[in-house]
Amino acid sequence: MSTSDRTDRGRHGQLFPEPAATTGKGTASLVTASIDGGARGNPGPAAYGIVLRKADGTTLLEAGKYVGRATNNVAEYYGLIAALDAAAQRGVRGLRVESDSELLVRQMQGKYRVKSPDLKPLHERAERLARGFERFEIAHVPRERNREADRLVNAALDGERGESRSREFATKIETRQNEPGGPLVRARYTRGTFQPEEAVDLPEGTEVFLTIRPISRKAE
Repeated sequence: MSTSDRTDRGRHGQLFPEPAATTGKGTASLVTASIDGGARGNPGPAAYGIVLRKADGTTLLEAGKYVGRATNNVAEYYGLIAALDAAAQRGVRGLRVESDSELLVRQMQGKYRVKSPDLKPLHERAERLARGFERFEIAHVPRERNREADRLVNAALDGERGESRSREFATKIETRQNEPGGPLVRARYTRGTFQPEEAVDLPEGTEVFLTIRPISRKAE
């Protein structure tokens, strides 16, 4: 990580507090989300894995999902967004995210700039979701402490046709079905993926049909 990718905002400029500053009973009461994402080829076939657990160790959700062709960093952000969305849907008020991606964690803490055009919209969405919790913190953990989420990533990548593999341990949540005549959303096609240019109000993981109507072609 070069110094040009970092920004020193100072203690008061950080988006979210350092985990070390929030130890004790408060941290012990938080739901923990272990997240991971990876791509084989970078970019290449990619997936994310998330594990949500209550403070008493009860597992709320284990999920791995294939996301198509993407980079490692994009897959990591998909995992973060999926975890934030899943926690919010379950009424979680205090969340601690643990990831072995130093880049993602430092960007969410405001210590590293988000320079990649592929990551900027994902980072902005993650910030909006994170601010919806009464208490949120994010911490970098060693890879060996993130093996469960990593296992789910590989399971999703190894699954037949890249299908999502997930297990629910809590009450199942109703998901919205695709409705005919849905909203028209402008998106940009970059490196094999479509990136919406505006917020899309859908549960993470929702599958949709795309009707391709090119607006313009990139100059050769």
